[in-house]
Amino acid sequence: MLLSQIKTDSGIAVVAREGSEAAIVQGAVSTYALATEAANSGRSLAQVIAAHGLGAAVDLLRAAAEGRLIAPITHPDPAHLHLTGTGLTHLGSAATRDAMHTKANAEDATDSMKMFRMGLEGGKPATGAGVQPEWFYKGNGVHLVAPGAPLTSPGFALDGGEEPELAGIYVIAANGTPCRVGWALANEFSDHVTERINYLYLAHSKLRQASIGPEILVGDLPADVRGTSRIRRAGSVIWEKPFLSGEANMSHSFANLEHHHFKYDLFRQPGDLHVHMFGTATLSFADGIRAEPGDVFEIEVADFGLPLTNPLALAPDTGMQGVHAL
Repeated sequence: MLLSQIKTDSGIAVVAREGSEAAIVQGAVSTYALATEAANSGRSLAQVIAAHGLGAAVDLLRAAAEGRLIAPITHPDPAHLHLTGTGLTHLGSAATRDAMHTKANAEDATDSMKMFRMGLEGGKPATGAGVQPEWFYKGNGVHLVAPGAPLTSPGFALDGGEEPELAGIYVIAANGTPCRVGWALANEFSDHVTERINYLYLAHSKLRQASIGPEILVGDLPADVRGTSRIRRAGSVIWEKPFLSGEANMSHSFANLEHHHFKYDLFRQPGDLHVHMFGTATLSFADGIRAEPGDVFEIEVADFGLPLTNPLALAPDTGMQGVHAL
């Protein structure tokens, strides 16, 4: 099942899709409300949706063309939606990062390569917790951008580049249990030029917007996920490359990555919503591409329904940020 949210004349509607058939979930005010109902009732999300029932059919392609798609899940209070991620989790991802962080002495392994090797050796334990991954914070719901809407790079940024990834979507039940809603495509938008200056700037480079969707895959994730990431400029493709994800192509298990996020009680607060991005091995930046305002990022995986597209925009530079003393 795939879930999305669209704007209608009367507000927001949740859309459930099986194959090519999409319909509005009756009585559902949001995906978040459905997920919370499931988490707090002990039922699966599919059971909750079945109990609500389906109503009018929806043409999702038309909704996308009309700009009526919104993020497939949001929180009523954006401050209670956490955007986070893990890096160096995919086989091959170290080569890209290592090239960005190469030390003067080529014989010394970079910290990125060391972290990657730790994942290879201990990221998929047979039982219990494995090695910790690299972890980063991107922001809260204020930074979540709808499919089709611009990903805006701040005026002080040195770059704005795509990262095609899978994201896990989680709601925290009333008893503090993290409950996975499903999986979504994500553009983990980042500033790779800033990151390349020094790996300790990673935290700065990740404090950017992100986009997910347009649809959430509810249920099991294939072990081998294959898709395409591309950039269009003035309607023409200027860069395109396949990308791989899923546990068959990763150095960490999802269970291990989830554990090392939710082991912090900060992230088990009832009612909170989490969008956690799991990393990538494919970047246009690594191929020497510099995206320009107006370029359109497009991430496509057949199992996830509609592709995720976002144009790049650039905010004006507001200059030195002052602080008012009270």
